[in-house]
Amino acid sequence: MYIRKQHQLTDLEAIFSLIENHALGAWVCTVDGVLEANHIPFFLDRSQGASGTLIGHVSRANPVWRALEAGLPSVVLFQGPQSYISPGWYPGKTEHGKVVPTWNYVVAHVHGVARARQEPDWLRGMLQRLAQVHEGPQPVPWRLDDAPADYIDKMLRAIVGIEIPIDRLVGKLKASQDEDMQDRLGTVAGLAQSPGDEAQAMAALVRQAIDKESGQG
Repeated sequence: MYIRKQHQLTDLEAIFSLIENHALGAWVCTVDGVLEANHIPFFLDRSQGASGTLIGHVSRANPVWRALEAGLPSVVLFQGPQSYISPGWYPGKTEHGKVVPTWNYVVAHVHGVARARQEPDWLRGMLQRLAQVHEGPQPVPWRLDDAPADYIDKMLRAIVGIEIPIDRLVGKLKASQDEDMQDRLGTVAGLAQSPGDEAQAMAALVRQAIDKESGQG
């Protein structure tokens, strides 16, 4: 991934938070010599491995897990807030006109060698942890034990676990850092008046980047 210096995201906590808050990863690896992409809800085990481990599962019918025996590298892409940025928000449009549209976004790329896990106890523990992570905010969290035992056993036989120890993390935050300050402030105002959660989240990221540079964050 090409990253300009201004857009480098090196804060490990920020990258981990991005992964945890946008858990659906686009997992890309090679299957029979062809790039294959699967969209998998991962959870991040920060305590496993030097840089953490991604854990999830796929359908046993999905051939991707059989290709993992070759030990080929793969990458998982996590997409955070993103939004179109209109040059109409820039004071520079009126002053000199040398402005164009752009797109702001934050992403994390996780590199590692994936491996398949089929042990029943591991799979059951993985599903329990997944439920704890994603059901936690629910008023009455669903638990694995809420479903009939024979049904869960059937479901376990239908999946294969995926474990990706993290070898390398790459983060990118494109939040108008390379624009003039007046145009950055105009972007915050424009996004704040735009509909949708993505625009509001990006407005907050642009503002945070401004505050960090000015020593307020």
